[in-house]
Amino acid sequence: MSLYEAIKQRKEKISVIGLGYVGMPLAIAFAKVVDVVGFDISQEKVQNYLNGIDVTKEVGNEAIKNTTALFTWEEKNLRDCKFHVVAVPTPINSDKTPDLKPIIGASKTVGRNLTKGSIVVFESTVYPGVTEDICVPILEEESGLKYGVDFKVGYSPERINPGDKVHRLETIVKVVAGMDEESQGHIANVYEMIIEAGVYKAESIKVAEAAKVIENSQRDINIAFMNELSIIFNKMGIDTKAVLEAAGTKWNFLNFSPGLVGGHCIGVDPYYLTYKAEEMGYHSQIILSGRKINDDMGKYVAENTVKNLIKADKQIKGAKVTIFGVTFKENCPDVRNTKVVDIINELEEYGIDVKVVDPLADKEDLWCEYRINPCENEEIKEMDALIFAVPHEEFKLLNLEEIKKMYMNNKPVLIDVKGIFNRREAEDMEYLYWCL
Repeated sequence: MSLYEAIKQRKEKISVIGLGYVGMPLAIAFAKVVDVVGFDISQEKVQNYLNGIDVTKEVGNEAIKNTTALFTWEEKNLRDCKFHVVAVPTPINSDKTPDLKPIIGASKTVGRNLTKGSIVVFESTVYPGVTEDICVPILEEESGLKYGVDFKVGYSPERINPGDKVHRLETIVKVVAGMDEESQGHIANVYEMIIEAGVYKAESIKVAEAAKVIENSQRDINIAFMNELSIIFNKMGIDTKAVLEAAGTKWNFLNFSPGLVGGHCIGVDPYYLTYKAEEMGYHSQIILSGRKINDDMGKYVAENTVKNLIKADKQIKGAKVTIFGVTFKENCPDVRNTKVVDIINELEEYGIDVKVVDPLADKEDLWCEYRINPCENEEIKEMDALIFAVPHEEFKLLNLEEIKKMYMNNKPVLIDVKGIFNRREAEDMEYLYWCL
């Protein structure tokens, strides 16, 4: 009996290592059809899941409460599994180099609990070569088993878009790769149990790794182009949003818009590719240029806030500014690598008093990562400027009449990063309005 058949008949189990925005939806989806062990090193996170609380807000509390998956922080439970999916984050260090500690740690954990006949599939975004050159030797060393003989390895890049209720795990084509044809077949069969959109078999593990890392690099470059256009058009006194709407009437114009590019994917993955390119003796030009533009956008928004405060005859030092939205993207609680923090830090350099409102942000992460305590809407009074940095659906429900009550009486400065309000309406109401 093949491993796939054994899993299907519940004679063997699947483990998911890393129960975050990627791992949790995977564990929930697999648990609908097979036996699953969900493992995370964070005892606190696992305890939340055991209490029926979805800290990722990706699958919902009910799905957590009703799943048959076993959630655990005890690695001994991994020994009961034969198909392991590693879905841990791959962040960057302060010098923009890959931080492989999480994936190395996960490889050690799996290796210590690996049994003969197992398949290990990595989903974490990495540069080409990490799976075979870094993870496999760790698995061999920790397990004492031989790669290709006692166990096999594959790669299937995660494509989950946090906060997106349309493009979900099940509806996105899954790229799969195995070390050989047999392992690729088993991996494809296992994922096909939950992926409605089907799977795509990549030529090799390195091809699958490369495909993933360029997906986000491409998006990063396109957004950087839009951000550069925004800088140019702002200097010209032209509304960037209006330009993009006009250009968008052509059938092949790509639908991108300017904005803050943070998070654990688009703001990070390009550095994995350029790091490997540097190792091979090639210095990236387009990719790193795009990254430089996007990394500087928080500072750019802060500088334009200050300029508009000056236009409004406000005293800069001690000015009161509230930022609406601090997560890395809309309708998502994740604050990892959020570029909104760059706006906050830059404004504070000017001696500006900054408050933050974000009903969706993970408050614990916000405090641990950035020492920020968000406020409630009712606390926002007599402000000199408001910055709408993240277009949460909740913020889109606010109207310009409502938010005017949050200001001092004269010359309200409205910084609308993603253009959720109507410029003309705002200017007619005598707002000093600025938008990317």
